[in-house]
Amino acid sequence: MAPAAAAAANFGGRTSVRVAVVGEAGTGKSSLIVTVATESFPENVPRVMPPTRLAADYFPDRVPITIVDTSSSPENKAKLIAECRAADAIVLTYACDRPSTLDRLSTYWLPELRRLEVKVPVIVVGCKLDLRDEQQVSLEQVMSPIMQQFREIETCIECSALRQIQVPEVFYYAQKAVLHPTAPLFDQETQSLKPRCVRALKRIFILCDHDRDGALSDAELNDFQVKCFNAPLQPSEITGVKRVVQEKMPEGVNEHGLTLTGFLFLHALFIEKGRLETTWTVLRKFGYDNDIKLRDDLLPTTFKRAPDQSVELTNDAVEFLKGLFFIFDIDNDGALRPAEVEDLFSTAPESPWSAESLYKDAAEKNVLGGLSPEGFLSEWALMTLLDPVASLANLIYIGYPGDATSAFQITRKRRVDRKKQQSQRNVFQCFVFGPKNAGKSSLLNSLIGRTFVERYTPTTGARYAANIVDMSGGGKKTLVMREVPEDEVRPMLSNKESLAACDIAVFVYDSSDENSWKRAKELLVQVASHGENSGFEVPCLIVSAKDDLDPYPLAIQESTRVSQDMGIETPIPVSMRLRDLNNVFQRIVNAAQHPHLSIPETEAGKNRKQYRRLVNRSLMFVSVGAAVAVVGIAAYRVYAARKNTSG
Repeated sequence: MAPAAAAAANFGGRTSVRVAVVGEAGTGKSSLIVTVATESFPENVPRVMPPTRLAADYFPDRVPITIVDTSSSPENKAKLIAECRAADAIVLTYACDRPSTLDRLSTYWLPELRRLEVKVPVIVVGCKLDLRDEQQVSLEQVMSPIMQQFREIETCIECSALRQIQVPEVFYYAQKAVLHPTAPLFDQETQSLKPRCVRALKRIFILCDHDRDGALSDAELNDFQVKCFNAPLQPSEITGVKRVVQEKMPEGVNEHGLTLTGFLFLHALFIEKGRLETTWTVLRKFGYDNDIKLRDDLLPTTFKRAPDQSVELTNDAVEFLKGLFFIFDIDNDGALRPAEVEDLFSTAPESPWSAESLYKDAAEKNVLGGLSPEGFLSEWALMTLLDPVASLANLIYIGYPGDATSAFQITRKRRVDRKKQQSQRNVFQCFVFGPKNAGKSSLLNSLIGRTFVERYTPTTGARYAANIVDMSGGGKKTLVMREVPEDEVRPMLSNKESLAACDIAVFVYDSSDENSWKRAKELLVQVASHGENSGFEVPCLIVSAKDDLDPYPLAIQESTRVSQDMGIETPIPVSMRLRDLNNVFQRIVNAAQHPHLSIPETEAGKNRKQYRRLVNRSLMFVSVGAAVAVVGIAAYRVYAARKNTSG
């Protein structure tokens, strides 16, 4: 890695820091800037200084700082706002000899920064320390209530430009607040490490616990120190660290070494003592950015593939996940309960299958909400299909030892599958179309073993269900069903590539409702036409739902005729209420595996095909006629040549 890139990685991508100095007029803003830049107090100070740059080597982190002076006059309000919004940190000044300027911090300046939504660290600076009345209360007493109210204040400091007291420290703290921010690591309200920080440190602890005994031995601690800080720990230093932890938190050390509890305690201690750079150095050495996620350069941001290709887990990744399932099935009940799933993902920034995600109710669960091994693998197959980048990131977070090439495979293009008359995929995505109240949701629920619900609740937004299907000829395939609400069909089909990700489309209708069948037929024609026009034709099946109800008299006859006319299988009757599913999921997967057999043809498609045949036939006749003519001319020339020779 180049030096500049390495430096950027060390500081969450930062290669420079911009600091805006704001505050009441006459509080010493410009003098502060001149003094830090020249290391001398100016005799004559301009009203507003031009932007001032401190060189990279001014502070140990070797990141240059640009300091921007501002005016508090009303006519310069727009420029002040622009500079605050462009800044990485704010230095907010008051004059130690003018209490009114201190009062203005909480009555105007800090509320104003919030109103402007300036969400950067604030360093409060008391200037003109040399003029402060010695009888005044301490800085801590003055600022403590203000800092309680405004958590964006990173630190407070007093300085004197005239006496050269703590002037560089002002901008050192400002730079440090940007390069080593507190907010992602520590909750000031609860005075504890934030959850995402705990998760990252737990992952780092596990990676460093080479013998997997739940503690960092002296040797492992030393390896950790060398990796993060390029220097070994002396035996006396290791003993000292463990003694500090044991005094404050006895469970932080055991006979094997420093436990996870002790490791987390140490980092909380560093942060409380203002040594945030220690924790940030550790996090960045292990690839974390300022959001405490793995850096983009450590993860592919896209998987290069055609619209009709998908991403699947390899056998290596599946075997890794199977092993992980049994490790985290603590009670050995053959299922991962929600707490066990949370524990499995406790080294990721958050659980990807949380309550707000698409995956929450997408797989089969037992009565206690536990995922079976099949349900667990189905969730992973679904996440890999929909968001392979997130799937890879989570594999890395939970300890997958290989790289992306060993975890994922890009499938063959679907149009090639149609030509070869066979799909090699292990995961098939089925789009489920149909009118309202036809039984689409019930079909998805049946796939994941849910009981039938009489009350109709319309689906809004995306909904998926995934499960492993045992095939009649042996073998297992994962079926992912995506419910497409009726209202979303037209917007969906406005995108040329909308069917590219679809392995098979299923059209569900209520067999007892005439209008339901008519609408399902319309949707089938729309989807088939879109496939013909876009080149992304998909095999289609019709499902005649609610087979336990009295059928609409002409539905069976009409639907059979339509399916025959379009060249697809006759409708599959099912009753979700009676759990009479007629092997529907195996039949869906089987049709997806042989995609050339179930692609519907519309009348327009047939006419186009007939027209192409006629054109090709005409071109063939023209070609044959031209060939006959050429042969005739050649024969005549041979005859004429012979005649001339004999003459």
